[in-house]
Amino acid sequence: MPKTRELMHVALPTPYGQFRTHVFESSTGSVHLALVKGRVSGRPSVLTRLHSECLTGDALGSLRCDCGIQLRLALRMIAAAGEGVLVYTTGHEGRGVGLVNKLRAYIEQDSGADTVDANVQLGLPVDARRYDDVATVLRGLGVSTVRLLTNNPTKVDALRELGIPVDGTVPLSTSPHTRNLRYLRTKRTRLGHLEAVGDPLPTAVGQPPDVGDLIGAVHPRADRPYVVLKYAQTLDGRIATATGDAKWISGEAERAVSHGLRAACDAVLVGVGTVLQDDPQLTVRMVPGASPVRIVLDSTLRTPTAAKVLDDGTPTMIMTTTRADGSARRQLRDRHIAVHVVREGPDGVDVGAALKRLRDLGVESLLVEGGARVITSLLRGDFVDRLVVGIAPTIIGAGTEAVGDLRIGTVADGIRLRNRRVCAAGDDVLTAFDVATAERDEAAGRAHTPVELVEQGVGAGELDAV
Repeated sequence: MPKTRELMHVALPTPYGQFRTHVFESSTGSVHLALVKGRVSGRPSVLTRLHSECLTGDALGSLRCDCGIQLRLALRMIAAAGEGVLVYTTGHEGRGVGLVNKLRAYIEQDSGADTVDANVQLGLPVDARRYDDVATVLRGLGVSTVRLLTNNPTKVDALRELGIPVDGTVPLSTSPHTRNLRYLRTKRTRLGHLEAVGDPLPTAVGQPPDVGDLIGAVHPRADRPYVVLKYAQTLDGRIATATGDAKWISGEAERAVSHGLRAACDAVLVGVGTVLQDDPQLTVRMVPGASPVRIVLDSTLRTPTAAKVLDDGTPTMIMTTTRADGSARRQLRDRHIAVHVVREGPDGVDVGAALKRLRDLGVESLLVEGGARVITSLLRGDFVDRLVVGIAPTIIGAGTEAVGDLRIGTVADGIRLRNRRVCAAGDDVLTAFDVATAERDEAAGRAHTPVELVEQGVGAGELDAV
């Protein structure tokens, strides 16, 4: 059995508060960090997280897994509780097979294998992790019994076998991304993990929604991402009052679903009019999940310098045209805001050209949240794959309609919707449809592999400015 000893302890300030960090070294060469909040020695049922190191997820924000999100969620939960321990265990990369082998397994997954079969095909163990060191660390901290923050029953069994009583578990539910949904489902069906992708709609209080049914099967095209168009409107079809006020049309439960949709997509897009009117952040805050890259269509760079969408927390990209002032472009780039100049269209930025640029940059799934001009341009240009509309039990009369003139002369020529999904979110009603077109019906007959069935592609975090 490996020997483990404590080397030191040091204060570690984090966004979730300061932790007392104990450093343990194993005779195997692994180093374990125990981040302690409050008093844990001699305390029963200490809130505890055993977190296996994941360089790609924890440090680089990879969307292939939910490790980084679980790490931050666990730290937040321990900080909120006022006491607890997070043991960050090195030597567990890729369920114990190491970084290089994990990346080799990714290649197998890109060819169709799931996370279990990928390891088997490479002659690797499905899970090679051991927890002897962790048990020694917990004893060294004086922890008597634990409540384990985990979705993995194997960790519970391992600790109990090593003499650490587990009084119970606290699941770590996260809002899934289209790129890790299959991975999470495989862990549940083949590795016995608890459900990690939140509650089916409608949602339970405090749990992230599983928005998979609303998004549908993701099929990015060669010339553009898979586009999900989402907006909230009143019962009489308005997305804002006559004065432009839109906060809040929908209730909190419906807005949580919207944040779940953001967490599921590579990028979220709005027009500059929405930025000027609403000053949105376009980040994921109401559910545990990764914030998408933020995209603004702004043909003349009217986005205010103090706009929330330009804050440093999440990458932002602005699609503009040659009409934008050169000095304004340089100022944005100096702030590390990606600026892309694309073709101009009749309504400002040519939407098709912007979508093509996003696809070239690796974006596979795009959530569009408005405003009305952008919604209308996308529907008119046949660029929408999935339509999600939240309907609030409110009537305001005159105001802004979500969809403008689509140049449709007869009802028979109207845009047809299919594959209906309807659910409640608090007092609001959510409806989702595939947008049907002759071209899309023909394309559906050809061989396509849904993103939700293959973990592949360039991560949204790898986008570079041109």
